[in-house]
Amino acid sequence: MSLYRDDGIVLRTHKLGEADRIVTVLTRRTGKIRGVAKGVRRTMSRFGARLEPFTHVDLQLHTGRTLDVITQAETVRPYGEALVADYPRYTAGSAMLETADRLTLGEKEPALRQFLLLVGGLRTLGSGEHEARLVLDAYFLRSLAVAGYAPALESCARCRAPAIRAFAIVAGGVVCGGCRPAGAAVPAGETLALMVALLKGDWLTADASEGRHRAECSGLVAAYLQWHLEHGIRSLRHVEREPAS
Repeated sequence: MSLYRDDGIVLRTHKLGEADRIVTVLTRRTGKIRGVAKGVRRTMSRFGARLEPFTHVDLQLHTGRTLDVITQAETVRPYGEALVADYPRYTAGSAMLETADRLTLGEKEPALRQFLLLVGGLRTLGSGEHEARLVLDAYFLRSLAVAGYAPALESCARCRAPAIRAFAIVAGGVVCGGCRPAGAAVPAGETLALMVALLKGDWLTADASEGRHRAECSGLVAAYLQWHLEHGIRSLRHVEREPAS
């Protein structure tokens, strides 16, 4: 039996048998793992409450034939406590967890940058310093960048010309007039500036943005993310967008 220890964020869980649960965790060193937590659905479970989504946990596991078995679990930080009472933040956090799960496809493939990005995103979301959808869009853009899918935002994605005319998902970001494909969106300059600010972590600019530009930004970022994932993010249907104004 091979024992190992790691800490990570619980992404999702689902039932197994009458009392067990399969827990998916994005860990610091190992990457994404799926472990069986035996008996956690029983009332007297020692650590069932520590293995809920949003929780940063320190785990001890032993390697199994198909799924590893969680033998110890200690809470590092329960990020969910700051989110469950606030619907916009909870739904934004749920979309973060789903995105992290989708962007880390292989199990036990180290994904330290995605892990750190998720921890930082949940911490910022829980602090309440910035509007929830702004935090979510910043997380989307940065997680895409870490995965190698960062959109071009300051020069044409195809020819690198600085004269921007539109945003084309299939082209990989902003495009000039000559490279603009049919059906490309034409966002406001302030919307593109907001996307740049969110990608770079310029919160002074992001927090000062107007609602209509936030709404337009959210639509473009969500479409770009889901195009690269080739599937929709189910949690996004519950996320409240900033009303246009």
